[in-house]
Amino acid sequence: MPTSAEIRARARASLAGNWTSAVLHFLLYYVVIWALGLLAYIPIIGWIAIILVTGALTYGLFSFYLTMSRNQAPSTGELFSGFEKFVPTFILYIVMCIFIFLWSLLLIVPGIIAAIRYSQAYYILRDNPNIGALEAIQRSKELMEGNKGRYFVLYLSFIGWYILGIISCGIGLLWVAPYFYTALGHFHDDLRGRYMSYSSPPPPPSPYGGQQFN
Repeated sequence: MPTSAEIRARARASLAGNWTSAVLHFLLYYVVIWALGLLAYIPIIGWIAIILVTGALTYGLFSFYLTMSRNQAPSTGELFSGFEKFVPTFILYIVMCIFIFLWSLLLIVPGIIAAIRYSQAYYILRDNPNIGALEAIQRSKELMEGNKGRYFVLYLSFIGWYILGIISCGIGLLWVAPYFYTALGHFHDDLRGRYMSYSSPPPPPSPYGGQQFN
């Protein structure tokens, strides 16, 4: 079972020679999120718009760096692929928010544990597009059984990197974030390969750019 250091090493290997694409695409994602943030100043309509698109954008972000962690070259289209699956990604986002909120009513820790349990749902939906949001969440819970601690430690291992990114006026986050999300992709594939608690064929090359990195 790989340690956090080993997973980070795998992420660096996937990003080697591909940092430019990884950083520029995260910058594009950040600009979109920043633009959406401006909608928050529009009463009601702005918040509704943010809620509607957050699931699709989150799906696209996870999908992009999951593809990169698999040593394939995702295109810009994959970053926005969630909009092609707008309904399931929206439902997944809403259901996860509701569940995490309800668990958080029991104090912060249960909410954090719930978020960790559901952390693989976007990846599962990505590789299994015919399943629903509740099924993706259930499979995530099964996949994370006995692995929540490992996931939490992996998160903690990036705290120092994020601090460095922040003290560099935020510029360093353009490198830290792709590193982080690529590592999460490797974590998912490690779980998937070891436990396979859900049945699915090996994922086909991404339609948004599945060529192998050199």
